[in-house]
Amino acid sequence: MKKIYPLILFVAALLFVSCESFLTEEPKMQQSTELTLATYSGLNNAVFGAYAPLVSTNWYGASFVLDAEMRSGNGYRDVNKNSGRYTVPYDFSYTSTSTPALWGTAYFVISQVNNVLVNLDGKAGVGGVTQQDVDNLQAECLFLRGLAHFDLVRTYAKQYTVDKDAPGVPYVTVTDPAGKPARDAVETVYANILTDLTTAEQLIADDYTRDGVASKTSVASKLAIQALLSRVYLFMGEWQKSADYATKVINSGKFTLWEADEYADAFKADAQDGGEVIFDVYGIKANTYDGYWDAITWLTNPDGYSDCASSNDLISLYEEGDVRGEMFIGNPEKAPGTLWTTKYAGKEKGTPDVSNTIVLRLSEMYLNRAEAIIRGATVAGVSALADINAIRANRGASDLTSAGISDVLKERRLELAWEGHFWYDLARTKGSVTRTHYSGSEVNRNIPADSKFWALPLNKRELDVNENLVQNPGYDS
Repeated sequence: MKKIYPLILFVAALLFVSCESFLTEEPKMQQSTELTLATYSGLNNAVFGAYAPLVSTNWYGASFVLDAEMRSGNGYRDVNKNSGRYTVPYDFSYTSTSTPALWGTAYFVISQVNNVLVNLDGKAGVGGVTQQDVDNLQAECLFLRGLAHFDLVRTYAKQYTVDKDAPGVPYVTVTDPAGKPARDAVETVYANILTDLTTAEQLIADDYTRDGVASKTSVASKLAIQALLSRVYLFMGEWQKSADYATKVINSGKFTLWEADEYADAFKADAQDGGEVIFDVYGIKANTYDGYWDAITWLTNPDGYSDCASSNDLISLYEEGDVRGEMFIGNPEKAPGTLWTTKYAGKEKGTPDVSNTIVLRLSEMYLNRAEAIIRGATVAGVSALADINAIRANRGASDLTSAGISDVLKERRLELAWEGHFWYDLARTKGSVTRTHYSGSEVNRNIPADSKFWALPLNKRELDVNENLVQNPGYDS
């Protein structure tokens, strides 16, 4: 079913707002309010611009990642070294007026790509534009639309593996300022995500990468689409399909696991070349959406706002010699005993206040496949133990001798810490949060599997402008 979305979020999307491109090198490309969607060139630039909001502080530029870490038990709030910015996710003091702002930003991107999709007809064959050129643009739009809805439904609804009949989010495929869609069921949202991503997979050229970008991993590709499909299927409990897509990415030969001596520097690279990164969000100050002092770098910097420190519950899990356990830094004078992640320490050629945010990488594909195999999938010549140990061998950690569900979930926590995964892994596996290293209100120190907080509240403003939306149970409307 086609869905439309309210004017309050999308009126600005009817013409794309002026912003400096965040991906281009010289000559720099710009969009303006005079940009139209009547030509292929205009549509191409519009798709380019649709990547920019992903670096917003509401999404991969800060809070989507940091909120999840602070909720999960990986995060810690030092009593002497924080600005109060991340109190809500740490204390679970969520209300309808104090909830993640992802909703508006994600639906804005959805509106941007929807406006492109409805204008693609008739562009092939004009001015040397081929049908494959048009298909590539369509695939990029579908990838971004699928990713946005996936992040929305994981945040504001129960997980597919917990209650697929629960209210999800509106799946918006047509932007109409007058629309007021109801929430689709979680199962329906996932079905639409799969439709968008599998269609994108078929449309996009095998070797497609957008021209003029500073980082080829910061735009859609066939392998990025397949990697996201592996993750989506994992969240659905579709183990064989998750394993199969992970295998496609692993066997492509386009990516290699970082070795121990490469690990720290890889997170500071401006552009990836032959390493693990499949898709990331490119950070640059010229992007209008860059968070500056509210960006992820300054919030995880012990000399910055430093609201989001790492808990001893996480750090104590790393064995001696594991390079991942060395990815933390402290401020002994101001916060003795507290450490912060260095995964957002800044790019090698820039200042510490801008980083890329990794969304999909090769290690996750090995871990997706390992979990899927443990849960019943089969891949010829592959074992879960071998996949886990392939990562550990490249981190300086000792080999495991056996691998069960608890082992792979722990390895996911170790490897993907501070990349926004652990909270959602707990949510989809019906886990709970137990925090021994904690400095907040005892009311919500530990979060059981049946807590209301696994589906966060919708913002009151959205409920006010759209009477067809319903609030999640347990929150004021």
